[in-house]
Amino acid sequence: MSMAYEEYMRQLVQPMRDELVRAGFRELRTSEEVEQFMEQVEGTTFVFVNSVCGCAAGLARPAATQAVLRSEKKPDHFVTVFAGQDKEATAKMREYFVGYPPSSPSMALLKGKEVVHFIPREDIEFHSMEDVMENILAAFDKYCG
Repeated sequence: MSMAYEEYMRQLVQPMRDELVRAGFRELRTSEEVEQFMEQVEGTTFVFVNSVCGCAAGLARPAATQAVLRSEKKPDHFVTVFAGQDKEATAKMREYFVGYPPSSPSMALLKGKEVVHFIPREDIEFHSMEDVMENILAAFDKYCG
């Protein structure tokens, strides 16, 4: 790919990254960062698999950021990988989603390294932002201290 294309894509996705970082998510951009995080993680982790698609922009990211802001019970950690951009990091994180096919956008709530709640694209696309947010909040209420 050309350098111009790569730069265009970096500029295009930066606001999508920033939206989650402002809400308290930590970006994991390499497979090494994912592995290092997952090897030492304790407690609960909310993982957001980011994407450039419309359902990520209009539904998934707003639902996730609002859930983080509104929830009384919160996971211990909030992390994000970006499908289609940070490919190795996304692939490494998906290795921890045992039994769940790749989906982007998607969200997973983990206890330690085990997925206890998963929200695939089909539970995001064609749903309202409020429904997606309620799905996230219900998982936080059930699994987070």
